[in-house]
Amino acid sequence: MTDATHPDRSAVQGPLEISLDVEGMTCASCVNRIERFLNKTDGVLEANVNIATERATITYDPGSADRADFVGADEAAGYDVRPEPVPASTTEPTAPAVDDGTAELERARRDTAIKAHVAQANAAAIYEHTMGSERLGLAAEDVNRIAMLPATFVMFWAGGDFIRKAWKGARHGAVSMETLVAIGTLAAWAYSTIVTLWPEVVVSAGIEPFTYYETAAVIIGLVLTGRWLEARAKSQTAGAVKSLKGLQARTARVVRDGVEVDVPIEEVQAGDHIRVRPGEKLAVDGVVTDGGSAVDESMLTGESMPVTKEPGDEVIGATINTTGSLVFEATHVGSDTVLAQIVRMVQEAQGSKAPIQRLVDLISSRFVPMVLILAAITFVVWLFMGPEPSLTFALVSAITVLIIACPCAMGLATPTAIMVGTGKAAETGGRFELG
Repeated sequence: MTDATHPDRSAVQGPLEISLDVEGMTCASCVNRIERFLNKTDGVLEANVNIATERATITYDPGSADRADFVGADEAAGYDVRPEPVPASTTEPTAPAVDDGTAELERARRDTAIKAHVAQANAAAIYEHTMGSERLGLAAEDVNRIAMLPATFVMFWAGGDFIRKAWKGARHGAVSMETLVAIGTLAAWAYSTIVTLWPEVVVSAGIEPFTYYETAAVIIGLVLTGRWLEARAKSQTAGAVKSLKGLQARTARVVRDGVEVDVPIEEVQAGDHIRVRPGEKLAVDGVVTDGGSAVDESMLTGESMPVTKEPGDEVIGATINTTGSLVFEATHVGSDTVLAQIVRMVQEAQGSKAPIQRLVDLISSRFVPMVLILAAITFVVWLFMGPEPSLTFALVSAITVLIIACPCAMGLATPTAIMVGTGKAAETGGRFELG
């Protein structure tokens, strides 16, 4: 069996479109890099990557490429692609996925929140311990040794993801937000560790033995908090598709050989006769063959008054039968129903790009290398032209440039705003709302 995801290259004519769920994107630099690799793949006509939906939408020639080629291009760029969801029924290719990744994403958001709170709590504890060292009668060297343990834990546990992604990107010749955060926090932690373990080296150079453990912890905590808020924003703006899918009926009462049988919606076929009782949802699209009723179509039209349906009238899946009982013949099932087409259009709209977003992605992708260059220049200028202790001023100034210059605010805000504008779907008393 073949489909749009795994087409028979000899049988399919004309361009096809496929969507991939990409993992590991954090800023517009990631978007730009993935698009470059995909567009260089043979057979790709156009590739759009949306960071807000974490989805790559690819238009391609099925005679020249398939999903495996696109996954390979993503991996070559340094990013992973989530596996295809397994259909709930092997007999119906349009069956809904058993696992849409929601649980995994929710778990990732929860882990991010925990790490952010732990990092911020450690930063506050280190700062309080440092400020209260004189009251406790502790020497600066002892305070630094005590602070080094929780700071190192935060650096490589809470901040470990930044380091791993920065290293993975570096191996593929890519720079991103992780690069900025990893370099900045590692520099602060490494310098503080040197001051803690070998204070005489720093003192002999005429530098005050100050440490910046709390700085590294605060940066990791704040960035993780921002990452958690970003994840929440993306989850909420992507809720339109999930809410739309929630409108679909789960079962249908099919009349077969004079007997009414409840079957999963995936097993309904065109030509089946389906009975709908008062208060039930219509399973699929069809034409009324027997009985009559008033059907609430507000989820589709917004009209609050139910519409009378008689034999010969068309009915739409996911609308609600209100008063009488009716039987209709299924004409469109699976991906051919009106609701499925609406879901597909919303997904395409969220995965597409407005011209302003392309400009934002271009600017942001150039921004990260510029920040790294500016940070290096800042360090050199402060080191050779700044006041004493020049190394301390140079280090702090360079770290500041790396951290505050993150382009993700612009790179994420634009696609997220566009997602919101494509439509917010919600089931409110059986009514579908756009706005």
